[in-house]
Amino acid sequence: MEKKIRAAIVGYGNIGRYALEAIEAAADFECAGVVRRAGAENLPSELAAYPVVKDIAELKDVDVAILATPTRKVEEYAKKCLALGINTVDSFDIHTKIVDLRRSLDAEAKKHGAVSVVSAGWDPGSDSVVRTLMQSLAPEGVSYTNFGPGRSMGHSVAVRAIEGVRDALSMTIPLGTSIHRRMVYVELEEGADFKAVEAAIKADAYFVNDETHVQQVPCVAELNDVGHGVNLTRKGVSGKTHNQLFEFNMKINNPALTAQVLVNVARASMKQQPGAYTMIEIPVIDYLPGDRETLIAHLV
Repeated sequence: MEKKIRAAIVGYGNIGRYALEAIEAAADFECAGVVRRAGAENLPSELAAYPVVKDIAELKDVDVAILATPTRKVEEYAKKCLALGINTVDSFDIHTKIVDLRRSLDAEAKKHGAVSVVSAGWDPGSDSVVRTLMQSLAPEGVSYTNFGPGRSMGHSVAVRAIEGVRDALSMTIPLGTSIHRRMVYVELEEGADFKAVEAAIKADAYFVNDETHVQQVPCVAELNDVGHGVNLTRKGVSGKTHNQLFEFNMKINNPALTAQVLVNVARASMKQQPGAYTMIEIPVIDYLPGDRETLIAHLV
């Protein structure tokens, strides 16, 4: 029997929980353990069968770490795992900083003979693969990515990190042609100044380039919905032929799809040479389990 890929989950919030489900559903994976700040305290029942620790160094025989952490903590956790010779995959989602992160983790991964795949969610990530394919089909033209309407996990986490915020929900509303409105609902800590919180949100890198509206609400949990979606279009030229139009749509459970992509990419990481990659640099067949020729016969 072929050895299963031993994956550790670092962080056990929404994405971490769905990552465990995706690992359990994958015949070629097994969960090597979970890293969470609380360790084994107040352990959810679904983790009873697995090692639960505060530091990944406490786990044994880990092939790849699935980083289900806030984006701004990815580099720190990835470097720690890579230094142990453990592959990493993450869903880092600040588009303007992806190249810098890839460059940083590439050096660390090569130093320790490991692989790091960055920004491996659904956007950036699997949508990036679709955009790349569309641009190859119409090399000249314009592409638009329209998100939502739906909850952005990265934006919501960024707001929750702001002083005075007890809980937050950031909804992405598509206005068309890659322009979006951010509707941010905040539940404040007692005594927090709404105007100061609003200003901090609008100044954050996640929001500074978009039309952003912030509303105070008594209970964010009453508004929460993890649904999301995307519409990708490209209108352009194939060769010298104009008016080529391509479109891709999906409606999704945001953390569940992110987790599935992370597990797919964890599998692909085992097939790459040491270094850091984005999803568009990896053959799409590497994301699938099974014999390569069987996959080719079925999919080509």
